[in-house]
Order: sequence, then C-alpha cells, then structure tokens
Amino acid sequence: MTTVLIVEDDPINLRVFSKILTKRGGLAVKGTEDVEEVMKVAQSGEIDIILMDVSLAHSVYQGKAVDGIKITQMLKSDPDTAKLPIILVTAHAMEGDRENFLKQSGADGYISKPVIDHQEFVNKILEHLPDPS
Repeated sequence: MTTVLIVEDDPINLRVFSKILTKRGGLAVKGTEDVEEVMKVAQSGEIDIILMDVSLAHSVYQGKAVDGIKITQMLKSDPDTAKLPIILVTAHAMEGDRENFLKQSGADGYISKPVIDHQEFVNKILEHLPDPS
C-alpha cells in the first residue's frame, strides 16, 4: 500500500489531510513534525511520498530550528532520500511563492492551503508517486 508521510505542526490539518488521503485516495498515512523521525522514516523506505508543511513552528533538528524548506533540502541532498517525492504544503500562497519555495527546497510539487477540492488534492499527490511498474 502506498504510504504518505505528512509533516505538519497543526493537528487539525494533519487530521483533515489524513482523512482525505485515506478515504478518497486509499492511501496509508503517517504523520509527525519530529525532524529526527522524518529523516529516519524517509531513509527506512517505508514511505512513498512526503507532504511537507513549509512553516513548521516547533521543529528543531540538531539543536537548530528548521522549517519545511530546510528539511526538504536535507532530504534532497541525501542520496538515500533524494528520489523520494516531496510536496510542499503552505498557507503562504502569495504571487511568486510557489516558484521560490520549489526552487529553494528542490521539492517536487506544491499545494496551497486551505485545501478546498479534496479530489484535486488527492490527484496532485497521486501524480507525484513513482510509477509502480
């Protein structure tokens, strides 16, 4: 079964995204904002794609505050996790943000909050999954 890791610091968003992805997408979901856990799970091969909140208010890695952009950069620069698709999710949807965030982070996609069209949300995630063949 395809598994999505949701890196999100808002428990309500985490619950909403989880419900949409399991009910509409038939996907398995894990959720955390613990950066150590994100790195470990990403390297374990247990997940197929990551949904990464851009502004993580409480995330710390090796003593430093990090946001979703920084975590994505770390994952993309590691040969073991570089191919793992990462989709940024953010409420900061200003003109030009999408391109800046994608360029800065190396992420594979971008979804802005709030998520209104649940099916479109699922479709955007599915289109970034590696081909099962």
